[in-house]
Amino acid sequence: MRRFLIWIFIAFTTIASGQNPVLQSGPMLGPVTLRDCSIWFQTKTEATVQIAYNMVDGNKEENFSSKMVTQSEKAFTGTIHLTNLYPGTKYEYHIFVDGKRVSTTAPLVFTTQEHWQFRNDPPDFSFAAGSCMYINDATYDRPGKPYGGEYEILSHIVASKPQFMVWLGDNIYLREGDYESRSGIYYRNTHTRSLKELQPLLSATHHYAIWDDHDYGTNDADWTYPLKQHSLEAFTDFWPSESYGAGHTEGITNSFVWNDCQFFMLDNRWYKTVQREDGTILGDQQKYWFKEALLTSKAAYKFVAVGGQFLSDFAGFENFANYKEEREEIIQFIEENDIKNVVFLTGDRHHSEISKMVTKSGNVIYDVTSSAITSTTYDHSQEQNTFRVPGSMISVRNIAIFSIDGKKNERKLHVVIKNTLGEEVYQYNFE
Repeated sequence: MRRFLIWIFIAFTTIASGQNPVLQSGPMLGPVTLRDCSIWFQTKTEATVQIAYNMVDGNKEENFSSKMVTQSEKAFTGTIHLTNLYPGTKYEYHIFVDGKRVSTTAPLVFTTQEHWQFRNDPPDFSFAAGSCMYINDATYDRPGKPYGGEYEILSHIVASKPQFMVWLGDNIYLREGDYESRSGIYYRNTHTRSLKELQPLLSATHHYAIWDDHDYGTNDADWTYPLKQHSLEAFTDFWPSESYGAGHTEGITNSFVWNDCQFFMLDNRWYKTVQREDGTILGDQQKYWFKEALLTSKAAYKFVAVGGQFLSDFAGFENFANYKEEREEIIQFIEENDIKNVVFLTGDRHHSEISKMVTKSGNVIYDVTSSAITSTTYDHSQEQNTFRVPGSMISVRNIAIFSIDGKKNERKLHVVIKNTLGEEVYQYNFE
């Protein structure tokens, strides 16, 4: 343990964030509800952190959170939950490290969700979704052309002003030397989170995440990966959520609600079996929770975030087409229970596309694949995906921006795909 602590201290104090002298990275806005907001941060060394906050309009009385001490075992990360807030209210906040206020280049603000139920139509909103964020690290990267690049896309996500972002896995890329040890896993998370270009996005909007193989372990890793518990601890340390382990599951399964929409955040690694044809990606317990949660959801749209493609019937890689029985089981469940407006949000593939399935009864299920943010992309247009919406294959780095608007019971969903210059390269209106 002593050697681990010494190594972790050296590693984390030598990775330059380019942000300020006391914070390694952040602050980052985590989940927010009508009355609560999570704020994440990472200090460079052990420190005592406190947050001061007040309303932007109205009562400007300053409130103070409880104090938190960051620790080396958690890579000096921490999350402070602000509670007893007012719905639909804009707050500004300041971070104090060891009693000193941290200076920032822009005001730190957040807005709680609106209390619209039984009062008004649900508010219009937008969110970003994407996967595959590779940040180059010459010491550990493979020789040749860098696999990551065009980090300026992160500034264009900020410019799009989404209320939140859904990270769809491969949010970091564990390399050789990372996934063999706890310290390596925490190093990679820290290296990615410390990217200078990422800092404005962290504080500009709220963040929710799932993982895929490169956040979890080795390439194509499954339930047998021996360090999965270390990966789980790192993921929960870097991505705050109050609902991990939903449905008595063991991994990163969680869910959240935004206005009249619900997001089911699934774990495609913890239970994934080596056997494919009659095996499982989700595992029995998670699948049971997912079905029950879908049945009880009253959401206008039910977004299902999972690392690998769900609808595509091209079984060439790690998607659900390789687990045919489980894929068909879920489709049949949606069909038999007449569950409307299910939209899968997937990543992994280093291209973006939209898949659309019309069931026998006329129900429509969508799968929007959004990849890659900064990783290398590939043209997979020759893949025989029967359900691909014509013209939706995008083979450059990109981000998906979704918008939901309209009166209650008349809600409409729209997506725009933007490239690294912030230009629209594709858009689609959902039925």
